[in-house]
Amino acid sequence: MLTFAQEKGLDQQIDEAFQPIADTFFNAIFFQVFGIPFVLILLVGSALFFTIYFKFPNILHFKTAINVVRGKYDEVDHAVVEPAYGDVTPGGDSIETIRDESEEGEVSHFQALATAVSGTVGNGNIAGVALAIALGGPGATFWMIVCGLLGMSTKFVECTLGVQYRDVGSDGTVYGGPMYYISKGLKERGFEMLGKVAAIFFAIFCIGGSFGGGNAAQSNQATIVLKELLGLESTSAGAIIGVVLAVLVGIIIIGGIKRIASVTEKVVPFMAVMYLIACLYIILSNFSFIDDAFGLIFKEAFSPTAMGVGTIMGVLLVGFQRAAFSNEAGAGSASIAHSAVKTKYSASEGLVALLEPFIDTVVICTMTALVIIIFNFGGGDGAVFQYGGNGSGAVLIDGVAYEGAGITSKAFAQYIPYSNVFLTIAVVLFAVSTMISWSYYGLQSWKFLFGRGKAADLTYKVLFLIFVIIGAAASMGSIWKFSDAMIFAMIFPNMVGLYFLFPIVKKQLKRYLDAIKS
Repeated sequence: MLTFAQEKGLDQQIDEAFQPIADTFFNAIFFQVFGIPFVLILLVGSALFFTIYFKFPNILHFKTAINVVRGKYDEVDHAVVEPAYGDVTPGGDSIETIRDESEEGEVSHFQALATAVSGTVGNGNIAGVALAIALGGPGATFWMIVCGLLGMSTKFVECTLGVQYRDVGSDGTVYGGPMYYISKGLKERGFEMLGKVAAIFFAIFCIGGSFGGGNAAQSNQATIVLKELLGLESTSAGAIIGVVLAVLVGIIIIGGIKRIASVTEKVVPFMAVMYLIACLYIILSNFSFIDDAFGLIFKEAFSPTAMGVGTIMGVLLVGFQRAAFSNEAGAGSASIAHSAVKTKYSASEGLVALLEPFIDTVVICTMTALVIIIFNFGGGDGAVFQYGGNGSGAVLIDGVAYEGAGITSKAFAQYIPYSNVFLTIAVVLFAVSTMISWSYYGLQSWKFLFGRGKAADLTYKVLFLIFVIIGAAASMGSIWKFSDAMIFAMIFPNMVGLYFLFPIVKKQLKRYLDAIKS
């Protein structure tokens, strides 16, 4: 059937065409200052600033965030609030209409969290962690955890602003995210042109992110494990799997945020719990290695020996880059999903959002890292594979090169019978849930640029599904380069909005905390 691919496999043709694009974008985004990618300096520095400015909300308000998700404070959204703050409510209504404000929004706190988590808990937690350890060694895990803890504060700020400046259509459809709080917020402060330009750039990069990290990277890893499980060696197998995935994703994303939320609130908790149970089984089955694993993580964080890094800065950059890709704190993407929540207090959803990096990076990424490190204790440290590999993220295990999810799969197979089937299902579910969430993020950005008509919707969704196929067919190296570039590019315009508007977040946090106290 695929006769045009007789000389070169279809997968190879797609990969060769995509590689130069990936390299160009990657080199442009990761420009260096004093030998460090500036985007990482901006990301980590901002996260540290917000953590200190808001007095460690990642710790101080952690319990409150859990209670909001549980629904403990739902009655606050139906109470009459005194106009003591002299401002408008999250949807932009005057204070007199606050009784109806809780009707704005399309999903619950839990659904918004599930949708956003499904966008972040993906193959970055399986393939990304394996890539980090393969490149940077066990020490990369420590810096991933640090980045996750700091990222909780950034996520709190951007998701509060997402609700604060959202638009609500006449039919009740919510439109929110950085493109709205950047444009509307900066206009309030007399920087209308800067706000417009930054919002447009964010929307462009977010669309790219939805095609890359939220789509192509996910289908790429799903394809790797499916091909291995099914024993497919055809040169066009990746493209064929991509078509199947595209059909599946297409059926789901046509329903919009309500359909997406109804799927993710069921799929995400199930797959996350199952994956964590499997990780815990492996970790507890090797209980005597746990202290050794953590000891190695701390030692290698400050005295790395992995080939290709060799310095603290090298392993730190690997850890921060993979953690930031995984939890997306600072990229602003999750605020698009959180904007759709039913609430009249923007800070309530900001608190919910700070749980994401904790779930994604501190818990799930660490679990994956421990499994891989324990696996590598097979006959002593480094006995199964050499940390650092060949510098590309691939490592040799029993003379065969493995990368990304393939490394995690080998680790699972060592301890759980038929784990290849389980992990394949997990990877595919992670991939699909991430893709459907990111399709919503990209579509919202597309609507911001091209309007809210049906033709614009259809055009975006077709392009999105094409990238599902590209991701499945291209190589891991080119896909992850493009994905990193697009996700990290979003940080630049998003930080413009955060630095102009973070005082608003402080005001809204006080407003919400006062409400739940009373």
